[in-house]
Amino acid sequence: MGTGASKRTEDGSHGGEEPEEEEYLDQGGGQLYVSLKMENNFKLKKGDLFPHVFGSVPLVGSWDSSKALSMERESASMWELSFVVPPNHETLDFKFLLRPKYSNAPSVVEEGPNRQLIGGALQGDQRLALFRISSDEVLEYRVFIKADRVSPFDLAASWRAYQENLRPSAVRGIPDVSLGTVPEIGAENGSSTSLELDLEHYVVPAPSTSANSGHVYAANMTETPRSLSLTGIFTNADGSTSFSHSFKDSGASVDRHVPLKDMEVVIPDSSKLYSSSGMVESKSMGTFSPFQRQDSHRGLFVDRGVGSPRLVKSSSTSTFSTEPRSDKEKKNSMPEAAGAVAAAAVADQMLGPKEDSHLAIVLVGLPARGKTFTAAKLTRYLRWLGHDTKHFNVGKYRRLKHGANQNADFFRADNREGMEARNEVAALAFDDMVSWMQEGGQVGIFDATNSTSKRRNMLMKLAEGKCKIIFLETLCNDERIIERNIRLKIQQSPDYAEEPDFEAGLQDFKSRLAYYEKVYEPVEEGSYIKMIDMVSGHGGQIQVNNISGYLPGRIVFFLVNTHLTPRPILLTRHGESKDNVRGRIGGDNPLSDTGEIYAKKLANFVEKRLKSERAASIWTSTLERAILTASPIVGFPKIQWRALDEIYAGVCDGMNDEEIKKNMPEEYEARKKDKLRYRYPRGESYLDVIQRLEPVIIELERQRAPVVVISHQAVLRALYAYFADRPLKEIPHIEMPLHTIIEIQMGVTGVQEKRYKLMD
Repeated sequence: MGTGASKRTEDGSHGGEEPEEEEYLDQGGGQLYVSLKMENNFKLKKGDLFPHVFGSVPLVGSWDSSKALSMERESASMWELSFVVPPNHETLDFKFLLRPKYSNAPSVVEEGPNRQLIGGALQGDQRLALFRISSDEVLEYRVFIKADRVSPFDLAASWRAYQENLRPSAVRGIPDVSLGTVPEIGAENGSSTSLELDLEHYVVPAPSTSANSGHVYAANMTETPRSLSLTGIFTNADGSTSFSHSFKDSGASVDRHVPLKDMEVVIPDSSKLYSSSGMVESKSMGTFSPFQRQDSHRGLFVDRGVGSPRLVKSSSTSTFSTEPRSDKEKKNSMPEAAGAVAAAAVADQMLGPKEDSHLAIVLVGLPARGKTFTAAKLTRYLRWLGHDTKHFNVGKYRRLKHGANQNADFFRADNREGMEARNEVAALAFDDMVSWMQEGGQVGIFDATNSTSKRRNMLMKLAEGKCKIIFLETLCNDERIIERNIRLKIQQSPDYAEEPDFEAGLQDFKSRLAYYEKVYEPVEEGSYIKMIDMVSGHGGQIQVNNISGYLPGRIVFFLVNTHLTPRPILLTRHGESKDNVRGRIGGDNPLSDTGEIYAKKLANFVEKRLKSERAASIWTSTLERAILTASPIVGFPKIQWRALDEIYAGVCDGMNDEEIKKNMPEEYEARKKDKLRYRYPRGESYLDVIQRLEPVIIELERQRAPVVVISHQAVLRALYAYFADRPLKEIPHIEMPLHTIIEIQMGVTGVQEKRYKLMD
């Protein structure tokens, strides 16, 4: 759709827009979201004609009807197609057509002139779509055309670019598309024509195992129920349906570990070290953050350092401790935490009951409040730190046991059978989590509504002597956000995968929500964390009660700084350095000639990609090659972090592989055997790098504007592994090529990536 033309002023900027709209575009990267709908009052039989849309380039190309985009059935009589239009394609010419689905008969194009949208406004009357099937038969469709100005990131990354072939959205199968930008002609900012700015020209495929594999419903990525067979039948040893079960593996992939040995660690009581009350209430979003706000002055350099201040929470008699694995197990599995050697972590390993060695984070909240998203994000963070963590979603158990097509009545509080069934699968999921903990797991994320005191008391009884529970309650009072989450739920949840009528699914879910609201009881018992209006991205509150210990403290600290505001994070290595050419590791030297060319290309890329993002910032390490790579970028504040410096090679700094192999053969072989844990003599290991990067991760989560990170191979491997949820053991082997930008899109539907290779 669209002529491909773009009205431009003499200075090259887009013209024809109102000043206040330009300001909005600058702040949000504004684009047009276009929704096309067609409605008929007759029923099409199987094999009949189906509505499509086609137009001029770049949407389908030269009015080629064979490439027309099919419209998605929204209801029995309504069809829809939605897409995003960047500002340089705001003149759109298109028509509707009907195409046979099961035959090669010609398509039927609507009668009348082309439809045209200019700047989001429909030209002419919004007429009916008339299709002449034969000389005496004409089909009529009502047409609804709507265009709204939105930020591309507010679209929650649901619009995916298509390059050679159209890729339907994974949300509902709707071919949502983002039109590529028109290639720039000539030079910009004095750069040569070889530094062209067509971003799509540089797109390269991302690894298939990365986070860019399309929209995936977060609950489907949770732990596979081991207590349910592949056919959905319980495999209890005694055949009973009680809350105590003997489990058989149903073929699911389950991590198994040698049982932990008890070990006592004696340190002073935290209540004697810090004086604080047993409850901290109504803390604002920034209360616990040790970081100062970035100075907004452009070109300012700020050294953020390496350290991560301790978060001191309220003390209580309930403490958290971890039990080290046996010596044999340490050799064959991941450490309890990447930073387990840190003094803070060791100091908080206290004496306590056996159940304190295992932590269950039990989600609480009404549907569509972001519980599953929060659970998935927290799971990813704890795994990256090295804590053995798994996400258990009760909804997944319910669908496997009772099917995904349960209507709202199943969730009524007065539906005795439904209530018993839901309590049963909750107990099964909890028992699975406890069994996994007894095999060596550390933190279980238990994801369900858990909306009544009765349900939570049941879980606390199941946890007695087995694990410590912290309730994590998510509360949201923003009706706009709730409505958005509900619609995402209908689009993504397997509960509505077989419901063709979106509106019917929407009404059913709202009925389910109303049943939950009638019986909902806020958490007041035990240890808990309350997140109040944190999903809005505009502040909020966190309340904590009876929380102490290193790991619970880190969890609170992470939740305080996280939010759902969609924004991109761009990761790239510095340009090629002179030591890269010589094959030497470490060092602090300038760029090669090729590296200097990349620095210019990167500056042009950033200027074009983030031209409307005034609040964006550039983060670099303190090493010369990273600073020089960032130097051509203008118009954005630049911040140096020592934590982003390359892994320190100690006595091997400045050597190449052959020199290390010849002069230090034992070190060479040790690193080959275990690259993750290997520490260079007087240097660092990858686990050390992960530990010092934690404040960088927290600050990236806290940011609401785009960030460009210019750093080094080992550091970027660790950062990328966090966003892509890659296992620790894979980090040293992640491909991180020179002169390539990895764009991470963070939004309400998860994390996705796109890669740009600016140079061969």
